Amino acid sequence: LAHPDRPPSPVNVTVTQLKANSATVSWDVPEGDVVIGYAILQQRQDGQMQRFIREVNTTNRACVLWDLAEDADYIIQVQSIGLYGESQASKRVHFRTLKETDRLPSNSSNQGDITMEGLDKDRQLQTGEIIIIVAVLLMWAAVIALFCRQYDIIKDNDSNNNKEKTKPSSEHSTPERPSGGLLRSKIRVSELNAFPRAPVRGCAWSRLPAVHAACSPAWP
Repeated sequence: LAHPDRPPSPVNVTVTQLKANSATVSWDVPEGDVVIGYAILQQRQDGQMQRFIREVNTTNRACVLWDLAEDADYIIQVQSIGLYGESQASKRVHFRTLKETDRLPSNSSNQGDITMEGLDKDRQLQTGEIIIIVAVLLMWAAVIALFCRQYDIIKDNDSNNNKEKTKPSSEHSTPERPSGGLLRSKIRVSELNAFPRAPVRGCAWSRLPAVHAACSPAWP
């Protein structure tokens, strides 16, 4: 008989998600009873291994059994843990683990769905990466085009400035020769006019003895 302060035994104990080395045990607890944990007794049917799992301060109603032997028979029993002790063990539940070769076919549909979802995510990631790469390339192309345009404008301005600088020098250089010549001629004429003219009192040939008699004095 169950103790009045202890919770009742778990019900609807089932084993799901069978694999070669693991399985999931789930159960239900009657309503109105305070349960703070559970205890699971796991044993191989041949008696080679036995395991006791105890968990408190939890409201879980399921537990994953790990490190099971491949293609082996097991027996499990579940107990509820209350504030004043543990309940009686539930009915025995038998299950058999799968073979290693049976693991993939049992979950083939789920794995296919996971694979398709993974492929869709990869495609979405690839599409997003391509869009980002194209946007970056367009931005760089716009920057390069703007730089080339600014470079051409600066180059044209520099060439125009050089042309404007060369024009005044050529214009000033051409009239220098005639004006310079005129200035030099004016200066020469003025220099000649500046010298005082001495009156000629006699013939220049008077010093020559042969023609001295033919010359007469220029002044009375």
